[in-house]
Amino acid sequence: MKKTYRLEDLECANCAAKMEQAIGKLDGVTAVNINFMQQRMILEADDARYDDILKKAQKAMRKIEPDVRVVL
Repeated sequence: MKKTYRLEDLECANCAAKMEQAIGKLDGVTAVNINFMQQRMILEADDARYDDILKKAQKAMRKIEPDVRVVL
């Protein structure tokens, strides 16, 4: 499954790159792209575990930049 999400309070391009790298290492993630300029994340992951993977991705993002929020 592939979905696009809007991000709020993403303030650092370097942080976006770190988030992309961390999320890409999660089990079940096929592809991830975080665009700092557009404040968007495209996440492609295993359909059966998508909700769990999204929660783990959000947790990984908050470790790098605590104020960032994923708008569902």
